Amino acid sequence: MSDSGKEQVRLKDRLDALCVEMIDRGILFSEALGQFEKSFISEVLRRCGGNLLRASEKLDLHRNTLAKRVAEYKLKRK
Repeated sequence: MSDSGKEQVRLKDRLDALCVEMIDRGILFSEALGQFEKSFISEVLRRCGGNLLRASEKLDLHRNTLAKRVAEYKLKRK
């Protein structure tokens, strides 16, 4: 198996373990999904220097949709 393949397996294992922990703690699906989305968007924005257009392209979201999510989650663009 290639290093990339091994890395994907490790990532899947970490995600599976996180899901088990969240379920055990009684976290609802909507809460988990919202937190994941917020964290994911925040990281992409950080990597794009707060540039909504570049971030929206990387996320494959319309710029206006991303702007709404940024406002909804009260994310800082820089």
